[in-house]
Amino acid sequence: MMNSKSTGTDKNFESIEAYLAETLMRVQPSKEMIHRLRGRLHFPQREQIAVRLREWQSLLVVLGGVMSGLLLTITVARAFFHFFERRTG
Repeated sequence: MMNSKSTGTDKNFESIEAYLAETLMRVQPSKEMIHRLRGRLHFPQREQIAVRLREWQSLLVVLGGVMSGLLLTITVARAFFHFFERRTG
């Protein structure tokens, strides 16, 4: 009995897949669109990335900022958890 249902749904899925395969064809973007996007995107040169990584002081400031943000987020989340836990329980 289960087998007859599964074959019916399998046929249904196959027809949907066939329809989507015909409908959702890949579209190649035009070369001028790619050229405009590459003009808008700016990737720094490898030398610039290496210089930024060598500046360890700024890297420590960024790392400290990220850690402070995470600690603040965790503290606020725990405060909300305790507030709502006491209210409901």
